[in-house]
Amino acid sequence: MIFVLSKRSLDRLEGVDDRLQEVVRESIGITKVDFGVIEGVRSIARQKRLVNNGASQTMESKHIAGKAVDLLAYADGRASWELNLYDDIAEAIKESARINHLGIRWGGAWNIEDIRFWNGSMERAMNHYIDTRRSVGKKPFIDGPHFEVID
Repeated sequence: MIFVLSKRSLDRLEGVDDRLQEVVRESIGITKVDFGVIEGVRSIARQKRLVNNGASQTMESKHIAGKAVDLLAYADGRASWELNLYDDIAEAIKESARINHLGIRWGGAWNIEDIRFWNGSMERAMNHYIDTRRSVGKKPFIDGPHFEVID
């Protein structure tokens, strides 16, 4: 099945880096999992609220500069936070990023600088990130919906 972005998702891409917009637009056509854009450009005030409530870990978010998007998976027409769905979305983003020659970091595998060059599945990339963090006694911060431009 081929999915398309809704008008709301397209509106939420406004102000986002043109290259990242193109990656997201192409990804919806090749993904196995339907998704929408839940956030693109973010204000400093919103970022501060997200940091204060623990939903974000930095005030240096790429959302503020329009260099990041958060996507929401849909399963059977309903929003879903199941991580395995985000692995599949990340696969489509990875493929589109390769086609468009755009470096992308995924919030499900922060230690992978650019997912285009990861040899293996995005599920393995996330598991690698989790194992790496735990091996040094740190808790992983999984943000499966998040994708950002690496310049």
